[in-house]
Amino acid sequence: MSGDDNSGPLMADVARLAGVAISTVSRALANPGRVNEKTRAKIDAAAKQLGYTPNAMARGLRVGKSNVVMIVLPGSLYYGTSQVIPQVLENINRALMQNGYNLMIANLDRDEKSERHILDLAFGGTVCGAIVLSSTLPEDGGRSLADAPIPVVALLQDLSNVGIPSVVTNDREAVREATADLIALGHRRFLYLAGPYGNYHDVERYAGALEAVLAAGLPEEAILRSGGLDYRHSFQIGVEAADFFARQRDKPTAVIATSDDMAISFMSSAQEKGYRIPDDVSIVSFDGSPVCAYCSPTLSAIQQPMEEMGERAALMLIGYDGAVCDATQGPIVISSKLVKRKSMAGVAR
Repeated sequence: MSGDDNSGPLMADVARLAGVAISTVSRALANPGRVNEKTRAKIDAAAKQLGYTPNAMARGLRVGKSNVVMIVLPGSLYYGTSQVIPQVLENINRALMQNGYNLMIANLDRDEKSERHILDLAFGGTVCGAIVLSSTLPEDGGRSLADAPIPVVALLQDLSNVGIPSVVTNDREAVREATADLIALGHRRFLYLAGPYGNYHDVERYAGALEAVLAAGLPEEAILRSGGLDYRHSFQIGVEAADFFARQRDKPTAVIATSDDMAISFMSSAQEKGYRIPDDVSIVSFDGSPVCAYCSPTLSAIQQPMEEMGERAALMLIGYDGAVCDATQGPIVISSKLVKRKSMAGVAR
């Protein structure tokens, strides 16, 4: 799903020739009244000179009756990634508003009633597109969001295998690099706090940790696993992992948590049991929400690029970023980065 016909000129080419930003070109096409006449004339002239024609999907969005994009959540706003979803929504909303669209949260649950409501919106013309933050697409009564007559983009989850263009971060690579950093600090025994087994994020992140361990010549058994519950139980996962940690004779010296919530609850519970962080055990989490900088000790975390990911997904959906958005080519991957703080240190001698 591309914002432009990839065999011809792109919106970025029009913007470059007209001497304006891509977002200005997109506004001129979607809402001409929001762009002054002189700028519109420059854009129109550049488009004609280049022979630029937006693709059918983008034209449909611009001339359709609805300018509302719905967000499909995996569950409630406190669905394990409670620190992440508000940041993602903020950046999606900003990108949509700048281009004349409105954001609507379609659900706060994923029960049968919610599934039916989401599909009614998609098939009934109420919305012009959907951004899905879940590993499963809504289905009900033989209908699936994948078959709706609107563009759909997945964010945070890779659904390209079912034909949905997706924007994700480099889960596997990021965890592999963070684990390698821990190994370089002398860590040889790890505790991995898992989300639901088989979940996209858990598969990718555990694979990254395992690849780093094996590359260092350590056995697979160097990683103990705890958790496995649904992400909505992330705080519980962290508490139970602290109990599991306390029972081990040869205790892991580093914890790799697959969400900030898991890491925070593990850290709090472990410290209540008398363990010192990072003296007794280092902790690294995934997500990198702002709260990590205010934990005690401050929490090292793999920080997801929320702003860039949210903006990219929104622009993909409305066909305005000029990037190749073909699901058959796999997901668009935007790299995360490890932010090192006080919860991560070398092994105590």
